[in-house]
Amino acid sequence: MKVLGIESSCDETAVAVVEDGRKVLSNMVVSQIEEHKLYGGVVPEIASRRHCESIVGVTDLALKEAGLTLDEIDAVAVTYAPGLIGALLVGVNFAKGLALVKKKPLIPVHHIRGHIAANYLVHPELEPPFLCMVMSGGHSHIVWVKSYTEYEIIGRTRDDAVGEAYDKAARALGFPYPGGVHMDQAAQNGDPDHYRLPRPKVDGNPYDFSFSGLKTAVINLIHHAKQKGEEVCVSDVAASFQLTVCDLISGRLMRAAEEYRADKIVLAGGVSANSGVRTRMETECKKMGIKLYMPPLCYCGDNAAMIASQGYFEAVHAKKAGMSLNATASLPITDEKFEIKEAVL
Repeated sequence: MKVLGIESSCDETAVAVVEDGRKVLSNMVVSQIEEHKLYGGVVPEIASRRHCESIVGVTDLALKEAGLTLDEIDAVAVTYAPGLIGALLVGVNFAKGLALVKKKPLIPVHHIRGHIAANYLVHPELEPPFLCMVMSGGHSHIVWVKSYTEYEIIGRTRDDAVGEAYDKAARALGFPYPGGVHMDQAAQNGDPDHYRLPRPKVDGNPYDFSFSGLKTAVINLIHHAKQKGEEVCVSDVAASFQLTVCDLISGRLMRAAEEYRADKIVLAGGVSANSGVRTRMETECKKMGIKLYMPPLCYCGDNAAMIASQGYFEAVHAKKAGMSLNATASLPITDEKFEIKEAVL
């Protein structure tokens, strides 16, 4: 089954073709990062306009790379939630148009489910159930993946996502947007023990996160140093920040793995590209004899191959939307907000 995937939830216009949820036939991404750098972050209106300008051309490129025509596609999968509402609407309406004109099944895909599915593209042996840490600019979740379409949220952030905390701390240190990669690079040359940053605990759930205080601690550290006429070592701050993030993520994730008796842990999302997190999780999983799965860097960020992959599994489980499908800015991974039509297969 060949699925055309469309992803436009933020600032990447992406289209891909994936066969049977595992084999990537094409994966095209047009990024807007250089333009949004001018503003220090994603400007939703600009993102939506650029999606409108790019989506037809990117689709043509994806089909050409796959050596297929639209008539040879079996289904159209699209990210419908969560994300920037204007950006999502571009992808959703374009997908609806393709599905309607070509009489193809329209498969709605939750963006975070897609990030998890990125691992299916490179680990053919990976099957649920498994424990997954999803971490990006907008999400920080520990998810028990029961099946390809069933999920249980074990822990989540109560405030900032870890990627957002990285970007805001990076901005305070003078790094350009997106700051996470610059923080990671600087951390390689810093002393992680130079600054002691807070490791907040959250009442009510031992697996929940709070990254807002960590971000604020970095900002306050910098401001206090300036008031005293002192200089902070940027690489030491970055290294201390990264160590703290690794402690928070690995501590909660390994505790959850023990409780759920997980023998497989999966990383997903943009922050899964972070070298510190990857190295720490490799070490911790090796200690406990747990198999660790991580996507290659090309599948950590937003892309359409992951959407096409998850779209296949949604289709297999009879998930098909009609022309009433709408975009949704916020939606838990466990929920579905569309009218389910007849089975696809």
